[in-house]
Amino acid sequence: MIDLRPADSVAYDIVSLGEVMLRLDPGDSRVHTARRFTAWEGGGEYNVARGMRRCFGKRAAVVTALVDNGVGRLIEDLMLQGGVDTSHVRWVADDGIGRQCRNGLNFTERGFGVRGAVGVSDRGNTAVSQLEAGDIDWDHIFGTLGSRWFHTGGIFAALSESTAGVVLEAVQAARRHGTCISYDLNYRPSLWGSIGGIDRAREVNREIAPYIDVMIGNEEDFTACLGLEIDGVDENLTELPVDSFHRMIKNAVEQFPNFKAVGTTMRSVKSASINDWAAVAWSADDGFVESTHRPGMEIYDRVGGGDSFASGLIYGLLEGEPIGTAVEYGAAHGALAMTTPGDTSMATKDEVVRLARGGSARVRR
Repeated sequence: MIDLRPADSVAYDIVSLGEVMLRLDPGDSRVHTARRFTAWEGGGEYNVARGMRRCFGKRAAVVTALVDNGVGRLIEDLMLQGGVDTSHVRWVADDGIGRQCRNGLNFTERGFGVRGAVGVSDRGNTAVSQLEAGDIDWDHIFGTLGSRWFHTGGIFAALSESTAGVVLEAVQAARRHGTCISYDLNYRPSLWGSIGGIDRAREVNREIAPYIDVMIGNEEDFTACLGLEIDGVDENLTELPVDSFHRMIKNAVEQFPNFKAVGTTMRSVKSASINDWAAVAWSADDGFVESTHRPGMEIYDRVGGGDSFASGLIYGLLEGEPIGTAVEYGAAHGALAMTTPGDTSMATKDEVVRLARGGSARVRR
């Protein structure tokens, strides 16, 4: 059973820690041929808080850092449109050309058919990557204000030499104040490459893992970040044997008995436009459960699907639902998020609940 602080005793239902970038989307074109881009905000950890606020109506805040210039204020405006509390954004002075500190940009094309989605990140020397332990008053956030849930992940931990220390400081403070903690492993080789590679990723994530209540990730994340191998999965992820996921999660729980729940997505990529999609989860109360399997699911924009899975799973657990219901919410929310453009979900709670309960795509008038 996950112990949660009473909702009326805290300011927030969820607080997320992570980078928020400006996503520039070429639509149906490609990054290197586009002449117009749509601007969105996005970030692995932030997307979870935004989904909790916009889809599920929960009180959400983000802890991040931005340069105080037009781009930073545009990102803030987009976050405000998402309903996320930005009062914990750390604003950094603009040096005029971004030599010392800047805001991150993420150019992402969606892919189609045999052409996979591509992300081109421009995030060197970002304000949030320069956060260090001691910069954020976590006792104020988790103690004075209070939050029922805290979410962060491996993308933020990999941004620089110092950000893993910020994560450790945050999870320790959250633990002191009785806040439930979730973590999405979200392994990105490009981020870890210059600061020690996969060995450093495992060192950092295994140091953080003992503080986590709900661990989230896919098969690559658990292997790369925690060193937990999954048998029977080929390198192209065309087949995903459920029994192998069960063994991987069982191994994770044996190594980290503090995990109260584990959730992992199962995505088999047939093409950029067609994926098999499902999720498997485990809780100390209910053991293993699986979501509805959605073979041949059509994808419009896959980026952010895993983050929406995380927010749906967290919402279910925050509402006191059994893990079987929570994983259905997560899988349904992730599926719906991949039907619309941008990193963040445009789904409503009613749509998620309807799909989780077996609803169809028939027109509703």
